[in-house]
Amino acid sequence: MAERILIVDDAAFMRMMIKDILTKNGYEIVGEAQDGAQAVEKYKEVMPDLVTMDITMPEMDGITALKEIKKVNPDAKIIMCSAMGQQAMVIDAIQAGAKDFIVKPFQADRVIEAIQKALN
Repeated sequence: MAERILIVDDAAFMRMMIKDILTKNGYEIVGEAQDGAQAVEKYKEVMPDLVTMDITMPEMDGITALKEIKKVNPDAKIIMCSAMGQQAMVIDAIQAGAKDFIVKPFQADRVIEAIQKALN
């Protein structure tokens, strides 16, 4: 059975890129959100196996959303997506419970590697 993934990014183009990489590799996309607040709601709705979470977003940033999702499900598997130069935020995210992080622009093989590692 395909792993079910929720994609969170404020940029539709980035969501589309991740979705494209994941669907080509047999993953099922069960939802998308464009900010952290939406991500938390969507997570409760679809209870995905994994979440890809952008760090910098309006409304609620990815690290706050990560913490909120962890309150809903302490075992939630979340991979952070960050642009270059956000190392401090990535460290915060890992300390808050993120499984891994991928850097934009996305390399398809790195995305798949991070997801497989997080799911195992």
